Amino acid sequence: MNTTAAKGHILLSLTGWDPSIWVKELSQAAPERPVKLAPDGETDPDIEYAVVWKPEASALAKLPRLKAIFSLGAGVDHVFATPGLPDVPIVRVVSPDLTTRMSEYVVWQVLDHQRLGPKYRAQQAARIWEEDRGQCAAGDITVGIMGIGELGMDAAHKLRCLGFDVSGWSRTPKQVEGIICYAGREGLGEFLASADIFVVLLPLTPDTRNILDKDLFARMTKRGPLGAPVLINAGRGGLQNEADILSALDQGLLSAVTLDVFHEEPLPPESPFWGHPKVTLTPHAAAASVPSSLIRPMVAQMNAYDRGEPLINLVDRKAGY
Repeated sequence: MNTTAAKGHILLSLTGWDPSIWVKELSQAAPERPVKLAPDGETDPDIEYAVVWKPEASALAKLPRLKAIFSLGAGVDHVFATPGLPDVPIVRVVSPDLTTRMSEYVVWQVLDHQRLGPKYRAQQAARIWEEDRGQCAAGDITVGIMGIGELGMDAAHKLRCLGFDVSGWSRTPKQVEGIICYAGREGLGEFLASADIFVVLLPLTPDTRNILDKDLFARMTKRGPLGAPVLINAGRGGLQNEADILSALDQGLLSAVTLDVFHEEPLPPESPFWGHPKVTLTPHAAAASVPSSLIRPMVAQMNAYDRGEPLINLVDRKAGY
């Protein structure tokens, strides 16, 4: 006989993901917490925690006893976009697995551009055998990381291990060993002049929306060994002005881009990004959220919070991340 005492229920609200594997992981990690895919009626007093990715509209507003919201993605802008968002703590996901996957993606794309991957793939398609003897070494290139949080710092350290120089930019001042750090609007100009490849891992907030625009591209350095700079956006689609990216590629302000995120996902078949020769795109796959790695730490936080312990990795509502 199961003698486990029942605890507050969990709402699992996902858009675009199959919930079955998440329900399975939650049920195994917290058998005493029944999982619901939607509130019962206009108010559901049984639900105490919500685990979400782009939650169903108004679902969170129907939970009068909600204690906290757990985001299943690194970004939390989808939570703030939810109608009737309750005034409860929001916990962002921080997972060694997620961090490692993002760093793998960043290192992969930086190396691909440094080692002329797009050029050689085009030559392969055209059956051209020609070595580019102007290949530059990692030490000849500076990678600028926009967003020096958990993900950005890990990627920066791994790039440094490969020999790249690394600079970083963030909203507030930070000190990271081996990385030249810039902060705020006053430090943005120097940062943009510091690097050859720009990796974007910023959160999406009112201050960062469409920050990747023609004015920013025009301020990037053009003196590096790659000629015009390279842009890699693995953050959020709302960070980029997509028309400006295409114009910057055509005008030579950018030499190439890698984009993992877009304003509209899935990317429409008619998008010019699909066939652009200077664009590498991936389907929002930089750092997958894996249930087995994320759910147990969330449940441990729920149990600790019920015991009166503080939540960790809280979102700053004022800052938006």
